[in-house]
Amino acid sequence: MPQVVRSRIGALHGPSPVPPLPHRFRSLADRESVEVLHRAARVLVASLPALTDRLVEALYAQEPAYRAAIDSDRAEVWQEVHHSLRHNVGSLIQPREFRESAHRTSRWIGEIRAEQGVPLDAVLHAFRMGGAMVWQDLVDETARRDPDDIRLLVHVAADVWNFVDEHCGVVADAYRQAERRQSWRRENRQRLMVAALLDGTARIADLAEAAEMLGLPEQGRYAVLAVAGADAAGGAGAGAGAGSAAASRAGVARHGPGVAARPPVELPVGAPGAAVLRHPGPDAEFAILPLTGSPGELGELAAALDVPAGTRAGIGSAVEGLAALGDARRLAETALRACPASGGTVLLDEHLPDALVVSSPALAGALADRVLGPLDRLDPADRDVIVETLTAWLDADGSAQRAGARLYCHRNTVLNRLRRFEQLTGRCLTRPRDAVEVSLALAARRLLGDV
Repeated sequence: MPQVVRSRIGALHGPSPVPPLPHRFRSLADRESVEVLHRAARVLVASLPALTDRLVEALYAQEPAYRAAIDSDRAEVWQEVHHSLRHNVGSLIQPREFRESAHRTSRWIGEIRAEQGVPLDAVLHAFRMGGAMVWQDLVDETARRDPDDIRLLVHVAADVWNFVDEHCGVVADAYRQAERRQSWRRENRQRLMVAALLDGTARIADLAEAAEMLGLPEQGRYAVLAVAGADAAGGAGAGAGAGSAAASRAGVARHGPGVAARPPVELPVGAPGAAVLRHPGPDAEFAILPLTGSPGELGELAAALDVPAGTRAGIGSAVEGLAALGDARRLAETALRACPASGGTVLLDEHLPDALVVSSPALAGALADRVLGPLDRLDPADRDVIVETLTAWLDADGSAQRAGARLYCHRNTVLNRLRRFEQLTGRCLTRPRDAVEVSLALAARRLLGDV
């Protein structure tokens, strides 16, 4: 119980060091009422252990949230209740001396109950139960000593309950601040753990704790998604600038300094009941995708991705266990580098030749120069026609007829351009080795540019 009387009691005890909260009711307390209150409160101070016993028993019977704490350590709960009652009942007699200590006690209780996970409603209920029990004991003691004094005690009732409400506010504020600190610490630990898993720096000894913290199976099957904007250093580059994870259900959004926020990439849910965790990296956004292990699952996930225009997304190959998430991230980054600069989605398992090219840009560039270098001596327009025809022919599985349909020209035109390419480069497109080198060289020029 905190200070009870504010309007006239100041004449007896001096000004309060803490400005009182606004009243809902005007205090009716006078000198006589205060004296009646003090007489009854002194009796309560003398019987605080018995009052503490009764309040602890009442909490056990009426507030289920406190039952586990009392069963676990009744002595600790008893000391907490006794400490609070001693300061609060003391405030009835000496408000100036006890008010700040009573506030500190209430803040302390709010903080420790938040850390213990006791619901705030239960903590506030416990405070009101204590207020009701103290008030009833004040009434009973006054009636025992002199029933006529009850009419005087009633004058301080509004002040008593206003102060109970004030302390409930102190408790609630301390509780919520402690909750915010806990939430920040928990989220920060999760971010650090996800970063360590994706970097491949997590210790084997920490994997069990990480699995519990993140709600993921330690030996589950996973893939990693990497997302970046198309306006970044695409192709062989690392991807988009740093961004923040989207606030959507399972989205990855890119935000850069001075860049308008892009629509988030909506991720399909992976394994039932498993969370999709996101993490902003310096060059791309990442998402850990829990998998069920069903055949074709990665392809279904890639098809289900809702990737906005101008955004690149890469999904790496599946890995086993949290310990392999570092490898999964590197695979996802490789898939991202294999994305077209204009945007799109690349599933690494379906673009392995492109992945080989972007994994070694220097060697890929050397191959492109060796195979396609002779074309650079042509007029750019002439060179582009040959490259476009060669690409269409390879995409059509070597069919001049289908390539001509794509290019809106006769099949003989396609064959003539292919023969010219062979003459200029010394390559034979019917020789498997040459066809592979040509295909990789074209991929290098497409993904890496003129390296």
